[in-house]
Amino acid sequence: MTSQRHTILIADDHPVVRSGLRFVLEKDQAFTVLHEADNGDIALQLIRQSKPDVVILDVEMPVMDGFAVAKAVQAESLDTIIIIMTMHSDERTFNKAMEYDVRGFVLKENAVTDIVKAIRTVLEGRHFISPSLSEYLMRGKQSTLSGVDLSVLTPTEQTILRLIADQKTTRTIADELFISPKTVEKHRSNICTKLNLHGAYALLKFAMENKGRV
Repeated sequence: MTSQRHTILIADDHPVVRSGLRFVLEKDQAFTVLHEADNGDIALQLIRQSKPDVVILDVEMPVMDGFAVAKAVQAESLDTIIIIMTMHSDERTFNKAMEYDVRGFVLKENAVTDIVKAIRTVLEGRHFISPSLSEYLMRGKQSTLSGVDLSVLTPTEQTILRLIADQKTTRTIADELFISPKTVEKHRSNICTKLNLHGAYALLKFAMENKGRV
């Protein structure tokens, strides 16, 4: 990570939460909190105007919720990285976040302790999932490699699978392998077909579950 100060927007309808996050972030010389917003509509307007590097969005906000903001950011191809913050540690909420290209998923109860690591992780081109949520998602649902023949994957596909296990994004993988993001997406699709994986985040989940064995 470079020495530049990365710009942050915090969107949450609870002033105490916003103040707590601002206090933590402004202690770090790498971050500058540009704005705070107490509803999703204001957050979206500020994203359009200020183009912050990272936006921290609470899921449950008035006017527009966090997912509606994330959906608009994706639809308008706004150049900002989204971290979703929520009280819900369930698979449905996580799946929805993945649909909107959310890079970070932070449980609100752990926000103060997780937020700096979350921001650093997404700025490095990887996904961040609160450890307690990751454990919940994986518990009892291991898609282990038993019965899975990885020899059906090409060497490039195996490399991409390992990079996905490190929670690296398509853009970061493309940069590391000197190929286009479109080519990475094609490889990802081929991997899913060969391993019989279905769903928006099935490949990421499979790779995470089997990290160290792929």
